[in-house]
Amino acid sequence: MSDRQAGKIVTLTPNPSNDRTVTLAGPLVRGAVQRLLSVTIQAGGKGVNISRAAMSAGLETEAVFPARPEDPFVTELESAGIRCYPAPPAGDVRINLAITEPDGTTTKLNSPGATVTSAHLDDLAAALLDRAASATWVVLAGSLPPGAPDAWYAELVQALRSTQAQVAVDTSEGPLSALVAALPSAAPDLMKPNGSELASFVGGDEDAYEADPALAAAAARQLVDKGVGAVLVTLGGAGACLVTADGAWHATPPPIQVVSTVGAGDSSLFGYLLGDVRGGSPAERLTLAVAYGSAAASLPGTTIPGPSDTSPGQVLVKSITQGQS
Repeated sequence: MSDRQAGKIVTLTPNPSNDRTVTLAGPLVRGAVQRLLSVTIQAGGKGVNISRAAMSAGLETEAVFPARPEDPFVTELESAGIRCYPAPPAGDVRINLAITEPDGTTTKLNSPGATVTSAHLDDLAAALLDRAASATWVVLAGSLPPGAPDAWYAELVQALRSTQAQVAVDTSEGPLSALVAALPSAAPDLMKPNGSELASFVGGDEDAYEADPALAAAAARQLVDKGVGAVLVTLGGAGACLVTADGAWHATPPPIQVVSTVGAGDSSLFGYLLGDVRGGSPAERLTLAVAYGSAAASLPGTTIPGPSDTSPGQVLVKSITQGQS
């Protein structure tokens, strides 16, 4: 008998990466020669990270991304037990570099990836829609490769409405702005901006949102009013807030020593999905989101946490009144 929980999460990573994380022995100094404590290399990308977390938590997951079937990127994920559905790529999987300092400060150097054509995007969309037919959640995650129109995620959200799957989107910059501009016709069931991303399309200030989660919730309410099912706003050390049509909540994370923030946002999104698959209330979904995000930040490199790494019992959730401190 399978020990997997009900529910399947299908992830799309249109611009996957081989993630290299270097851990410094001291603060980063430009122009200096510095010693490394460790170097890790892992097949990554936001959607891939969410599939890793799902696999660890016993959820069925399938990962869709562009890569050659024989690419070591695919082999690594399959060896981890993740079912992969690679679509024809435009070129090699890109390499991203993360530099982590002892205090947890992380500097990311991301390469652009291969330039795609409309044919590449059509193949990728077809692979996703095929897998989405039996999915509980479909997650569109990360940046788009060069050549992809900013509105591509918005178009996919609309196309996915022909399926029974719920849709989550976690992206930034142009693709995020295009998605917001396409609301409500392209409204997903879940969006996961951070404070900076929230400020980029509704205004306000990232620091103000982290200082006053009620202010962040009021800003996120604008997306819910435009048809988005739920908005999970990650606020770094201030935790996260969740806004739905029924209310708003803020969660304070447990005390941790920040080691690396790589993958923390992806882990937060997965925690929310896990809570939803389990039938949890909004407060319970938010609790798991913050528990997973905090756990990721306390682990080295690109380590994606499993259930045993999280401490949901130490997460404090309160209902908040939007627009008030």
